[in-house]
Amino acid sequence: MFALLKCCGARLAVICIAMAPLTGQALAISAEVAKKCNVLTAKAFPPRQAGNPAAGPVGTGLSVRDYFNKCVANEGKMDDQAPDGKK
Repeated sequence: MFALLKCCGARLAVICIAMAPLTGQALAISAEVAKKCNVLTAKAFPPRQAGNPAAGPVGTGLSVRDYFNKCVANEGKMDDQAPDGKK
């Protein structure tokens, strides 16, 4: 009985040690960066119809999300070039 408990305990320890690097925490972004990136994204991808936000942005959902994520990664410092996929 003790040998079985010892074996299971060793397996559990190995699993916990192996899983430890996989539990990385996501870093939270500041509210200022999120607001700035939201404004820059809205400016880079305006609505298809002026004054109608329900019409959707000019770019695809993936391109809008990628632009926002790139903005957050650069801490809100985006160049004035047009985003990828938009001319």
